[in-house]
Amino acid sequence: MLGATEDKSGVVRDHIWRDHLAIDIEPEKTSNAHIQISEGWIEIGPEDFSGAFQDCEAGEFAIGDLMLIEAKRAQFSARLERWRANKAKVVIYFQTEGEIERFHEVMGEKEALDDVDLLEGTLAHGFCFPAANLVVLSAAELFGRLAAHPRRSLHRAERRRAQIDFNELTEGDFVVHLEHGVGRFLGLVKIGRARPQGAPEHAVADGLPQKRDPYQDEQQEVLALEFADEAKLYVPLEQAYLVSRYVGVGKRSPALSSLGDAKWTRAKKNAAASIFDYAGKMLAVQAERQMHPGHTFAPDSKWQAEFEHSFPFRETPDQLKAIIDTKIDMERPQPMDRLICGDVGFGKTEVAIRAAFKGVMDGKQVAVLAPTTVLAQQHFEVFRQRMLDYPVRIEMLSRFRSQGEQKKILQLLREGGVDIVIGTHRLISGDVVFKDLGLVVIDEEQRFGVLHKEKFKELFKLVDVLTLSATPIPRTLYLSLVGVKDMSTIETPPLNRLPVETMVSAYDERIVRDAINRELERQGQVFFLHNRVQTIDRARDRVVHLCPQARVEIGHGQMGSDELEAVMARFIAGKVDVLVCTTIIESGLDIPNANTIIIDRADRFGLADLYQLRGRVGRAEHKAYAYLLLPREMMAIGAARKRINAIKQYSSLGAGFRIAMRDLEIRGAGSILGTAQSGHIMTVGFDLYCQLLKQAVAQLKGEKVQRRLDVDLRIDFVATNEAEFVQQPKPTPREADSFPWKIPAFIPTTFISDATLRIKAYREIAEITARDQLDRLRRDWRDRFGPFPVAVDNLFLLTEIKLAAAKSGVTRVEVHDRKSMLTRHEDFILVAGKFPRLVAAGIEQYLGEILELIKKL
Repeated sequence: MLGATEDKSGVVRDHIWRDHLAIDIEPEKTSNAHIQISEGWIEIGPEDFSGAFQDCEAGEFAIGDLMLIEAKRAQFSARLERWRANKAKVVIYFQTEGEIERFHEVMGEKEALDDVDLLEGTLAHGFCFPAANLVVLSAAELFGRLAAHPRRSLHRAERRRAQIDFNELTEGDFVVHLEHGVGRFLGLVKIGRARPQGAPEHAVADGLPQKRDPYQDEQQEVLALEFADEAKLYVPLEQAYLVSRYVGVGKRSPALSSLGDAKWTRAKKNAAASIFDYAGKMLAVQAERQMHPGHTFAPDSKWQAEFEHSFPFRETPDQLKAIIDTKIDMERPQPMDRLICGDVGFGKTEVAIRAAFKGVMDGKQVAVLAPTTVLAQQHFEVFRQRMLDYPVRIEMLSRFRSQGEQKKILQLLREGGVDIVIGTHRLISGDVVFKDLGLVVIDEEQRFGVLHKEKFKELFKLVDVLTLSATPIPRTLYLSLVGVKDMSTIETPPLNRLPVETMVSAYDERIVRDAINRELERQGQVFFLHNRVQTIDRARDRVVHLCPQARVEIGHGQMGSDELEAVMARFIAGKVDVLVCTTIIESGLDIPNANTIIIDRADRFGLADLYQLRGRVGRAEHKAYAYLLLPREMMAIGAARKRINAIKQYSSLGAGFRIAMRDLEIRGAGSILGTAQSGHIMTVGFDLYCQLLKQAVAQLKGEKVQRRLDVDLRIDFVATNEAEFVQQPKPTPREADSFPWKIPAFIPTTFISDATLRIKAYREIAEITARDQLDRLRRDWRDRFGPFPVAVDNLFLLTEIKLAAAKSGVTRVEVHDRKSMLTRHEDFILVAGKFPRLVAAGIEQYLGEILELIKKL
């Protein structure tokens, strides 16, 4: 682009802009002109600046593979000699100082580069400027890779993490009450408080009965639960922490518990005993693995730092932590066994790429296993692209390779001629022998069969193993397994990632046509998912009929390997607009230009499957759309409709954790814990199972088990719910000093109006076990909900009293008529043979006085 501007001195300057360049010319002067590229300037002579930029011929400098192919290095050297003979000024831009050093190493002849300017900066494409006899080259093109542009910082809003929330109760959900067992949630209801014995039917004032009945008019909000035999239990909101959503591991619904039955207590006890044994076995397996000597990888080399710096995106905090944890494991003398869990497209592959590069830099071979041929092919392309400018040989073993090619690769593997081999379960065949295997990466482990998994354990006992899983692992389980299994979770969405907009509708060809046309108008691509191979040709014909301008092809697992590879390659290259396909696209495929997916007969898929399929789109910065189409008659009824509404509800990023919950199938839990533990999850629910597992692990490791504070508070001057506080009679001015007035200690509706949020808040404060947690929660609430009313201040004070009591071994704090009756070791604490009395001037100071009294103990 040419343009002219006038500076402050009135001199007209010509500007030529191209990519990251600006040429700044003053034609009236004889001084040299300057070219600005990236952050630097190039000075050129004043001969003639009327020329325009030209792209150099690809053969002249877009060499690619400069690191590995000697013929291309010779070609580059010859072209460099010609430029020098023509007295051209040659400038090459490199991203880092290390890249310049490596370029010197590769080229060898230092004197040949004496009059070539090697500068640091980011330049995507090189160019020739014949008028100025100037050649500017980009190292990104020389080495055949993309230039990495300067990194941007993460926006604060995009650092939010997805969390499993067992408080997300909807009517009809199964729930677990900690003391009474499995019930059904009937919703939040308001009930009148219980009428004390002997209380009149109506309130009395001035000796005359009133129409208003405080026991019915002032109502309390409670959680209504149904148990066996239609028994009902009403749980006040302040005790909501005792109730969590039931999540099992199968499609079967649990049996409701009977109120007052000892069966639930026995089931809890049996589960706790079995979990304790299971945790013991896991710790034993880990200890055994620690006994085997493995390879200790060297610390990061200079090349490792450069390689990581060339990553063209900003790493998320979770991703960085996973990378650091993996590298620390590799540098230990024991073999690594780490699991990386993350949502679809959150950057697990980059963790594996960096680990593989580290392995190769230390002279070891790396094997990467993928569950499908198509995914193996994509990994092959991604690994090759990332490592193009390094002397790393990458090969692939799968049915996409001919017998001759496979034979050659197997020989090179035995001789150490291949650094990284990527493939399907073909890699664990008997004829595959490595010269010096150091690291194995297993992608989507849950998609391999049981026999394959057993073979992995047998073959890779002494090498480092890194497992990737896109099936999210619930955070509660992750926290329970800390110290037992090495796990990293990637929960933060990548920068600029937008949630996929999900539409559920009856099958309508107008919707299909409009969705495809809208995507094609923005030069995008479409997945049309039809999971029946027998009728997939008809589905393709319908799409062609609806959108005749679209290039439509078919892809499914029963096609010949060469044919499927060719179709996928054309789709990835953008030569196909609509891919009518089966679930072969489900696992791991990354095609950023495909941002619309249409799923025909969505009712035939489980919720976790739908979530994975929807994750195929929305992997770039464009808004993505998922259309879930159902037969018209299924739109109003059935589990399929409910399931699909759930995926629509959880369209937020990182919502895979909650999706797994809603489907009542925690696949990640099953793959980690094994089927033997599923029965106990089924009996007591996932949340309670995780609590018991966490306690068992801590106990076996000799650590202090942090349980909920078990301190019984019975304080007569405190109202712990809003209804109780509002309903108390108001004293006359004459009675004010002697009246049994109660102070509030609860979460008022004026402070948190949403009932679901209030339930969650009560649970958060009930789970406090340490002072620092309390301070953190106090700051968090103040930040989210604003200044505290007196009732919330008092609620925090009650929690402080519980913390102090637990620390002093006090199990009950009872206050009656100002007498403090504290129980420790089932005995009252007396001062000078008496119960201590509260002597503060006002009722508002009583709680503070109780806290100080307990602290003195």
